[in-house]
Amino acid sequence: MNTMNKFFDMNSRIIGNALDSISEHDMERLISDCERTIRKGHKVIASGLGKNVPICDKFVGTMLSLGLDAGFLHMNSAVHGDMGMVHKGDLVIILTKSGATAETVYLVELLRKREDVKLWLISFEQQSVLADTMENKILIQMEHEGDLWDIVPNNSTTLNLIVLQTVAVELSRRLRLDLERDFKPNHPGGAIGERLNHE
Repeated sequence: MNTMNKFFDMNSRIIGNALDSISEHDMERLISDCERTIRKGHKVIASGLGKNVPICDKFVGTMLSLGLDAGFLHMNSAVHGDMGMVHKGDLVIILTKSGATAETVYLVELLRKREDVKLWLISFEQQSVLADTMENKILIQMEHEGDLWDIVPNNSTTLNLIVLQTVAVELSRRLRLDLERDFKPNHPGGAIGERLNHE
């Protein structure tokens, strides 16, 4: 087996086992909370730092492409005014591998003071400052990042993306979104737009 296949096989196994560790009950609760938030006319916000930033961006991009209200709140800029995007009735998903990053803990403390804002945590530590204190959480058991030192954000960011994309895709099903009505108007250009205009 060559190096590439070994890497693929190892990380496919790690990611598969990690996905199996996710509580179906908690995942169902997260999706249901997001559905209620959208149905009530509020938005779902993803918040992260570092390598989780593009993961949040991808999720938000998918939500917006479906016509669903969503936003990204960068943890560093949140305390410099960007918290103004969080309104009453919104839901904020916090991405943090350790559940103990200073900026993340501080932001959660601030958001807890906001009226009627639901907070969800996605993390990889079964016990941490946030895992121990947040009621709503998805805790993923992951054995290794897949790099040389088990430290480079690799498998954890992939898992975060899978979880968030699952939320977006399942929302599209539960909200009975329509390809012509909800998706096509948001894709007038590019390969997707060209395909939709010829179907």
